[in-house]
Amino acid sequence: MMDWTDRHCRYFHRLLSRHTLLYTEMMTTGALVHGDVPRHLDFNPEEHPVALQLGGSDAAELAHCARLGEQWGYDEINLNCGCPSERVQRGSFGACLMAEPRLVADCVKAIVDVVGVPVTVKHRIGIDKSESYEFVRDFVGAVSEAGCRVFLVHARNAWLKGLSPKENREVPPLRYETVHRLKRDFPQLVFAVNGGVTTSAEVAAQLEVVDGVMVGREAYHNPWWLAEWDSRFLGGADDPVRTREWVEERMTEYMEREAREHGTPWSNIARHMLGLRHGLPGARRWRQVWSDHRLKHLPPAEVMARAHDATDRAAEPAGSAHESERQ
Repeated sequence: MMDWTDRHCRYFHRLLSRHTLLYTEMMTTGALVHGDVPRHLDFNPEEHPVALQLGGSDAAELAHCARLGEQWGYDEINLNCGCPSERVQRGSFGACLMAEPRLVADCVKAIVDVVGVPVTVKHRIGIDKSESYEFVRDFVGAVSEAGCRVFLVHARNAWLKGLSPKENREVPPLRYETVHRLKRDFPQLVFAVNGGVTTSAEVAAQLEVVDGVMVGREAYHNPWWLAEWDSRFLGGADDPVRTREWVEERMTEYMEREAREHGTPWSNIARHMLGLRHGLPGARRWRQVWSDHRLKHLPPAEVMARAHDATDRAAEPAGSAHESERQ
């Protein structure tokens, strides 16, 4: 998710789940070939396992960027063939590449030839309004022959004209059965389904049919959900010290470290954890404090103390002693 899942977001999510595979936001080959490579590829060692997602359609450039990703220490290279935005289409990558399976296969082979880490592809089940199963089946078949064994499938078509990226996540209907059929037709391949999954029950139901589930915005807006994934789905154990308060304290320490070592404002990091208290009493006041730019001059520990105080006050019953004092 571009502009969302930066390294600060991934550090936060790793505090919630030790075993979930995390993905970077999509990095274009142009940004890595012509831009500041360390700025784009630096990540925290705590993020492992973490995959680098690339956007591009030039096989040589993709191979170069994949090699950089492996050298930087990423655990997987993922090629994005699912983003439907018109800006991405103008760069000739993202979902429009599904119309050119041979080109995608050439790109995948170029990457596979130069790296030793897994190479995966994220894609849609179709483009525009055609619901031909044969279209996505042939795409997977061609790309798998080039060396890709793992497919992350957003179970919606990408409408390349007429819809915004947000609408492309909501308007085209979800068709999970198409992903399930791919798994039946290619049992030797690994398929993870993406799109519309918002509960653990839905994750469990999908895992009865496919090999994995990719979750994006729901995990971002309701991050505490991740805290149950290790024990429920990934063979890990519950961490007894992991509470929302513990996570917030670790993030506060991280903000202080980032400010000290890199000059990063704490607000650049805190924005990713604003959903941590989702559904709890006082959550709105807690979010308001952590997102209050007037407090930027304060150290993160002081902001955390103010957020807790605001939360406690918001949770007090009406007519309490403190409420009377404020009046």
